[in-house]
Amino acid sequence: MLSPVVVGVDGSAESLAAAVWAAREAARRERPLRLVYAWNWHPRQGEGESVNAAQRHLARRVLRQAEKRVRAACPDVRLYDEQVEGPATAAMLAAGEGADLLVLGSRGLSALTGLLVGSVALGVVARAMRPVVLVRADEKSTDEDLPAHDGTASTRTAHRDVVLGVDVGDSCDDVIEFAFRAAQLRHARLRAVHAWHALSALGLGPGEVGLVGDHQRADEWLGFLSALLQPWRDKYPDVEVLEQVVEGRPTDALVGAASGASLLVVGHRLTERLVGPRTGPVTHEVIHRVGCPVAVVPHT
Repeated sequence: MLSPVVVGVDGSAESLAAAVWAAREAARRERPLRLVYAWNWHPRQGEGESVNAAQRHLARRVLRQAEKRVRAACPDVRLYDEQVEGPATAAMLAAGEGADLLVLGSRGLSALTGLLVGSVALGVVARAMRPVVLVRADEKSTDEDLPAHDGTASTRTAHRDVVLGVDVGDSCDDVIEFAFRAAQLRHARLRAVHAWHALSALGLGPGEVGLVGDHQRADEWLGFLSALLQPWRDKYPDVEVLEQVVEGRPTDALVGAASGASLLVVGHRLTERLVGPRTGPVTHEVIHRVGCPVAVVPHT
């Protein structure tokens, strides 16, 4: 069986939007869709079978609600659902093992019923070994770039870019290929963005002279970015690519570029810190500031 697109649902508006987005993505990728409801986040001593039965009843109701929403938006997707038990972060990480993609709502409702409450969402992104996409409740998905019902590729073209955040000095093939593939599936343009900032006199090393102006530096960075992406242009010749270098903070550049985009793709380096896995500062900030779905692709 093909690895599925997995989406966590909890009845919140965010998780329902995530379910619809995940269904469309599963159709694009020709993958099955797996709806997952995780329950019993904080088990307490003395909870009996009546509490468990109530939890399972709620889970079935939420799953049926999500399935109804998915069927209305994407009737042909192969769909199955599952209830899992355990702490929220661990349950969703386990559910996402072996998945082609893990999709979650960007926010939940509460610690009692919400699947993604702040730290849980960040915990999943920080620890996941598979790409994770966070979807907001107000995401407006369209089917303009889905495959035709006869199985042929749609000739219609989506007009919303896929945006890729690139650090030319620390790039990763997994992240770049994910973005190219996402653009190809959507028949969309890929906008690759690299942010840079000019060196001040204090940032120059001994004997260095800041002779190159900002315009020349921008051209240099654009050349580096173009060279980095050329192998992927060759591999995905049908993907239109717009290369963009922006002077300033990476987060500000990505937030601006992602305005109106269909997807923002960023990388997340998997490193063990003394305080445990964490998202990097750029990823952390764009998750909170960007309005479009955000794909976080882990790499080592």
